[in-house]
Parts: sequence; C-alpha cells; structure tokens
Amino acid sequence: MSAASDYLENKLLDHTLGNTAFTQPTVRIALFTNASTNTTANLEAGTLTDEVSGTGYARQSISFGTSTNGTAFNDATVTFPTATGNQGTISHVAIMDAVTGGNVLFYGTVTTAKQILNGDTFQISNGNLSIALA
Repeated sequence: MSAASDYLENKLLDHTLGNTAFTQPTVRIALFTNASTNTTANLEAGTLTDEVSGTGYARQSISFGTSTNGTAFNDATVTFPTATGNQGTISHVAIMDAVTGGNVLFYGTVTTAKQILNGDTFQISNGNLSIALA
C-alpha cells in the first residue's frame, strides 16, 4: 500500500500545522475488485469503487506496529469471513475510517490479484501489508 488519500493528506497537514485537530480513527481494511475503475485520480480523491459486498464480506479491523523509517506494517494476521458466494477478484485494498462508508485513508493495489470464490477466505498475514509515507 503506497498512497494516502487527499482526504488524509489534508487532515494530517491541518493537524500538524495547528489548524484543526485530527482525531485518531479506528481503522478497517476493505477489499475492492475493479482495477479499471480504481484509477489514481479516483483513489486519491477517496472514491474507490466496487468494494466487495454481500456474500459474507465485511471490512475487518487492522492494527499496525510502530513505524520505522517512515513505514508501518500490520502487526497481526487479518482474516476476512469465509465467502458465502463468489466475491470477484481482489485487486485493491484500502484502509478506511469506518465499518461502512467513511473515508479512504490509505490505498493500494495488491501484489497478486486473488479471486475469491464461494467457500474461500481472504487473509493478510502478519507483516504482509505496509504503509509508507514518502
């Protein structure tokens, strides 16, 4: 995961420069299936499309260890519920600030797209998701 949304960039700048306080959000990870509509412009604007829905899907809580050298890694394995129907091919993930709806904070393309079929479980292993600020 390599980028912050415009929403988050503005919140961090305003907070850091003393304009407006930014309350630390409870973060969730979301899965998305359509690489063709999740363009850089849409991702930066926080308008991701084609989030998985139904078929047993729900955003999951995710936590990160303390950052080192500008990078933080997830500090526990994240396991999504077993699919109760075909969910499509996961091409993107995003860190969100709500269980549903909300704002994109960070986003990125998965290294290898993964098709999730009925009975499959999507998992992100401990230390396998990184967020870096450049």
